[in-house]
Amino acid sequence: MEALLSISLVALAVAAPFWYPRWSLKRALSRPLPPDAVQTLRHYIPVYDRMTPALQQQLQRLVVQFLHQKKFVGCAGLDVTDEMRVAVAGLACMLLLDRPSKVYRPLRAVLLYPGAFAAPRRDVGPGGIVTDVHQSMLGESWDDGRVVLSWDDVARGARDWSSGHNVALHEFAHQLDSESGSTNGAPYLGSPENYRSWSTVLSRDFAHLRQAAWAGDPHSVLDHYGATNPAEFFAVATETFFGKPWQLRERHAALYDELRKYYRVDPCQWQDAPEPEPVPEAPAMPQLPANRSFAWASW
Repeated sequence: MEALLSISLVALAVAAPFWYPRWSLKRALSRPLPPDAVQTLRHYIPVYDRMTPALQQQLQRLVVQFLHQKKFVGCAGLDVTDEMRVAVAGLACMLLLDRPSKVYRPLRAVLLYPGAFAAPRRDVGPGGIVTDVHQSMLGESWDDGRVVLSWDDVARGARDWSSGHNVALHEFAHQLDSESGSTNGAPYLGSPENYRSWSTVLSRDFAHLRQAAWAGDPHSVLDHYGATNPAEFFAVATETFFGKPWQLRERHAALYDELRKYYRVDPCQWQDAPEPEPVPEAPAMPQLPANRSFAWASW
């Protein structure tokens, strides 16, 4: 009898680490998101009320799971409130709607600063001289299970939703990008055919944005920061897709279609079409130096 009891206890100890998280998550998901949290979603996601009831319910469920599984850490004296947690979770989960997802499985913690924060960097100058510098940042996505955000800029992205600048969407797009094994502008897409289409379209539009940035074109719908590298292009395109969908669809139809297929939502359904603007004459594009070329990831 004692031997049987010992075996049972050992079996329970072995199974508990696998069983308890599932039980705990199921218990959390059985509780609806509180009304004040739903109001927070409405405030920080201005298109929330234009979403279908099914998508709203899905978003609420994803937010519950995100809040249950991820830790929030206040930095530089910031006291993280429930409003902050729900706002960040809601923005992060906007990218997961209608998609099979483990809700950012590698992500463990979100670090929130009151405003822009300084991140250490090493610059390599002429002759290979390395200099330690501190760069002002609004957000970062790390491959060790952390996302870092400036709360002031998270809130600004909600106030100026249609600007197409949203640091939370940007950094969580990097998290999705890294699910393929590397952060290179090509998130996990499934079939090889999807990668071929993605690579063709994004490589072309990335090259166009680099030309626009090099020429200083002020009329680009995509922020010139996306010309930094393919990973930043995907993150910037994601911000624009959700914030300025009509403009992106007008100027970059194929890119919009690739993002629509990946994210499985159509943000044009959540916003009214803007008043048509006169199409500016495209400036002459100088040729980029040969050493500024990038190759998109291919399969």
